[in-house]
Amino acid sequence: MNAPKIAPQSPAFPRRTLVIAFFFCFLGLLADGVDLMVLAYSLNSLKAEFGLSNFEAGSLGSITLAGMAIGGIYGGWCCDRFGRVRVVTWTIVLFSVGTVLLGLTHSYWQFALIRFLSSLGLGSLFVACNILMSEFVSTKYRTTILATMQAGWTVGYLVATVLAGQIIPDYGWRMLFFAAVTPAVICLALRPWVPESPSWLAAQSERRHHATSTRTAPAAAAGGFSGLLSDPSTRKMFLMWSLTSCFLLFGYYGTNNWMPSYLESELGMNFKSMTSYMVGTYTAMILGKVLAGIASDRFGRRATFAAGSIGTAIFMPVIVFWPNPESIVWILALFGFIYGVPVGVLATYMTESFSTRVRGAAVGTAYNLGRIGAAVAPAAIGLLASHISIGAGFLVMGITYVITGLIPALFIPNRLFDPNQAANDAEAASNLESAALAETAKHRPLKA
Repeated sequence: MNAPKIAPQSPAFPRRTLVIAFFFCFLGLLADGVDLMVLAYSLNSLKAEFGLSNFEAGSLGSITLAGMAIGGIYGGWCCDRFGRVRVVTWTIVLFSVGTVLLGLTHSYWQFALIRFLSSLGLGSLFVACNILMSEFVSTKYRTTILATMQAGWTVGYLVATVLAGQIIPDYGWRMLFFAAVTPAVICLALRPWVPESPSWLAAQSERRHHATSTRTAPAAAAGGFSGLLSDPSTRKMFLMWSLTSCFLLFGYYGTNNWMPSYLESELGMNFKSMTSYMVGTYTAMILGKVLAGIASDRFGRRATFAAGSIGTAIFMPVIVFWPNPESIVWILALFGFIYGVPVGVLATYMTESFSTRVRGAAVGTAYNLGRIGAAVAPAAIGLLASHISIGAGFLVMGITYVITGLIPALFIPNRLFDPNQAANDAEAASNLESAALAETAKHRPLKA
């Protein structure tokens, strides 16, 4: 059962401003996606040049995801404290400079250190972009627009795939990192035309009012981490989303990091053929995200998210046990489509689980605590690859995707809060408590 809904506020900005804000976030996520994937496509080159083992190569992905987790947690807090738009800008600058410096490294430890620092920005950007855009658009079309915006992340994968296929064989992996900063530069050029979200401005005004009122209870004005932990119902949602994120990101990043190497090493594809197959996979993933957003707005976030997660789990053994030259292109295309569904729904589903006063801290912390799973996945699959195969790692990830779908299906309702509105603490607590009680009653056994 859904919680009672707060009437949405109409955006205070003209359509042109909303379109610019959309492309600002879209290009930011595109740059984020490019930066993530250039590492995946450079792994074999880095192994050869730096003399890395499979475990060391996988650890670079884990180091990236650990930095993203830390950056995302503090980035969420910064979103509540300093504003969504400022955080998007700061993080793009941070990871863009870091990406250029990676192309100048000459050892494993140099690369690992700079990658960790630049990944602080990568983790913050995802949270800030999704919160900013969720507060600009109406509830009716929110998931459709956010899922389309998140397709920018996958377009980034696609751009990185095309660049890798053209650059690495002829110019080497360093030039790929230099070229990867272009989308970030274009994104920053749009910054002067993007205003802060009306919900954040309203929440800041409310917080200042509470701070100057001696009659307000301290809990009512609480925001950030203190507000996140002070309310039991909010704390429960935070725990559920932290667990869901951990399992989702284990599977998502483990697959993303090792799929190119799996196609190249275990299915015997040459580099250019592998990148062509990945282009098809990521193109299907873009379509999957967009259609997931439409389905989510029509049928609900919970059902769409769970279906996408379970569907991804089903495809993992298909990729491992049934690939052949005739079927692999269709298998990867269908997998890419399903693989994009839970990621396309995640941002809207999660942001609607928390009130404006704690949204940045809650989403940033829950999502990025999930990166613990993401950080473990690349190294864990590298370890399995050393002793068994990459395919064995994919089967393990199938299990995590089943759990990913079950947690929200059982414990996380649809649309608890409207991000268009900075609700007061009493309304926020009431909405969440009502949903929690409804869920408890739903699963409570009847007495004889």
